[in-house]
Amino acid sequence: MKLQVTEETELMVFLLSKLTHHSRTNIKSLLRDGQIHVDGRSVTQFNHRLSAGQTVEINPKKSVKPAQRPTKGIRILFEDAYLIIVEKEAGLLSIATDRGDEPTAYRMLSEHVKTQDPKNKIFIVHRLDRDTSGVMVFAKSEDIKNKLQSTWGPDTKERTYIALVEGKPNPPQGTIRSYLQESKATIVYSSNNPERGQLAVTHYETLQSNAHFSLLKVELETGRKNQIRVHMQDLGHSVVGDKKYGSSQNPLHRLGLHAWVLGLTHPVTNNYLRYESKIPAKFLGVFGK
Repeated sequence: MKLQVTEETELMVFLLSKLTHHSRTNIKSLLRDGQIHVDGRSVTQFNHRLSAGQTVEINPKKSVKPAQRPTKGIRILFEDAYLIIVEKEAGLLSIATDRGDEPTAYRMLSEHVKTQDPKNKIFIVHRLDRDTSGVMVFAKSEDIKNKLQSTWGPDTKERTYIALVEGKPNPPQGTIRSYLQESKATIVYSSNNPERGQLAVTHYETLQSNAHFSLLKVELETGRKNQIRVHMQDLGHSVVGDKKYGSSQNPLHRLGLHAWVLGLTHPVTNNYLRYESKIPAKFLGVFGK
């Protein structure tokens, strides 16, 4: 069945007006199963914008659902019309640098959303260092990005990391508070002067230790560049593999930092979203597990 679009509208509104014998649930099933095509391309988003002159076709056969892993190094945990929450592997950049044309999470997700509609875009909300793995969120519009960033503190209820550090912190749990500033050499360091940096607050708790290393649960009250790495150095127990901030050991052959849990209030639906990434086996392997 082919239907002509005569005015600008949303796909769901258009389908409800044309498929009067279908319920909203039926139409959602058609979208989910890739049976709705716009100008020959399968579209699954209910709020996809239509323009006059386009053709909408209902395919009687289900399409193969798109893979949940756009490419190596990233896995989609949650996606709707407004944002995408993903799990990033260590070694993958969040966004491109000036040094080359390397694969990035941003580029992969940009290509992913453009398969649904070439006009779609992706916007980065926060970054993880190349060698930090775990959960991060991207927005599908600049408005949603701005909403997430403006309420990143109040609406991000959980932002928990796992850090493998050198030695054994004493006390085993506590809070580190300082003002972070960055040198011209891109080294972030702590200051006690509020006029010279941004307030950074990090809570940590030791989960297990041995003679050489400790596994910490780290919760961010603020989200500053390199915050955990700098605060662990301030504590005297640098993150393993972090030569930039004082580490002399690298048993993991990567940075010992993992974005474990991300919990936030959805900026549109107000639903609470919480996603957890499994602690890398390498982190536990140093304790013989």
